[in-house]
Amino acid sequence: MRVVELVRFGDPEVAFAARELPRPAPGPGQVLVRVMATSVNPLDLQTRRGDYRDQVALPAVIGNDVSGVVVETGPGADDFQPGDEVWYLAPMFAGQGTYAEFHVVDQALVARKPAGLSHVEAAGLVLVGMTVWEALVERAGVRPGERVLVHGGAGGVGSVAVQIASALEAEVITTARTRDHEFVTELGADTAIDFSAGDYVPQIRALGGAHVVLDTVGRDTLSRSPEVLADRGRVVSIVDTPEPQNLLAAWGVNATYHFVFVSPGRAKLEALGRLVDQGRLRPVIGAVLPLADVTKAHVLLEGGSIGEGRSRPRGKIAIAVHPLDQSTHGTESSGGEG
Repeated sequence: MRVVELVRFGDPEVAFAARELPRPAPGPGQVLVRVMATSVNPLDLQTRRGDYRDQVALPAVIGNDVSGVVVETGPGADDFQPGDEVWYLAPMFAGQGTYAEFHVVDQALVARKPAGLSHVEAAGLVLVGMTVWEALVERAGVRPGERVLVHGGAGGVGSVAVQIASALEAEVITTARTRDHEFVTELGADTAIDFSAGDYVPQIRALGGAHVVLDTVGRDTLSRSPEVLADRGRVVSIVDTPEPQNLLAAWGVNATYHFVFVSPGRAKLEALGRLVDQGRLRPVIGAVLPLADVTKAHVLLEGGSIGEGRSRPRGKIAIAVHPLDQSTHGTESSGGEG
C-alpha cells in the first residue's frame, strides 16, 4: 500500500516521503479499512515539528481521521462486514496513522459513516467533531439558553463548535474577522465579534457574559476568560499553552477550567451522526488534496500558500486517499482561522 511517512522532524518540505509498505492484516476484534479520506489537524503539525518526539519513533505514518470502507474483518469482529462505510478516530501515538491507503483498527472505535456525508466530509469532521462534543457536552455540560463564546468560529474546530453549540440550543457568540461574520452567522452564531478590531471583552460583557468559553486559538485566552465569564462559568481549552498564564482572576467568578485531549470512541461519533442526520451539523471543507500532497496540506494549514494564490482555507483541509471519493458537498474558499 502507498503511505506518506514522517521521516524527519521539521519543516513540511523536508519531513515527508512517499513509501510502499505491506498492507496490514486485522487481528482479533479488528477491521481492515480502505482509507478513502483523512485530513490534517494541528496535532499533525505539532507531531511533524517534533513536539511529541518522545512518543513518535521515526519513520512513522501519522494522521488520525479516517473515513473509509471495511475490506476485511478479524476473528470476533462481528460488528461490521466488508463493504460497510465507516468513520473513526485512530488512537493517537499508537500504531500506524492514517496517511495511508489501508488502516487496521479495533472495531470498538468504529461507527457507521452517516449516509449524508461524503468520505471527504466525514474525514473532515471526525477529530474536530469529537473534540467539540467532548468539550461542550461532556466537559462543559452546555445547557439550553446558556451563552457560549467560541473563539475562532471560522476555523476548522470553531466552525463545528458554532454548529454544535447552536444545536444544543445555546446562544452562540464567536470571534472572527469581519470578512467571516456572514459565514459564522450562517453556521448558527447569534453574535460575531471582530477580535482584530479591538477589545472583545466589553462587547461580551454587554451581552451578559458567557457561561462557557471554548478556546480554539490559544494566546491569552485562558487568562482573559474570567473577564467575560458569568459566575460559575466554564472554560474549555483544546490548545497547548506553552507559556504560563495567571488564572487568579478565575477565583472571583468561581470558574472551572477543562483541558481536552480527545479520546477515540464510537459513542461520540454516533452522537455526531445524529446531528448530521438531523441537518444540524455539516463539516466545512476548505480544500481537498491527494495523498501525494500531504506536504502542501501542512503548508496550507500553517498559513502558507501553495501557488495560484491558494492560502489557508476556511474550515478543514481534507486528503482524498483513493480517487473514488474526491468530491465534497462544500466549496473551497480562502481566509479564516484554523
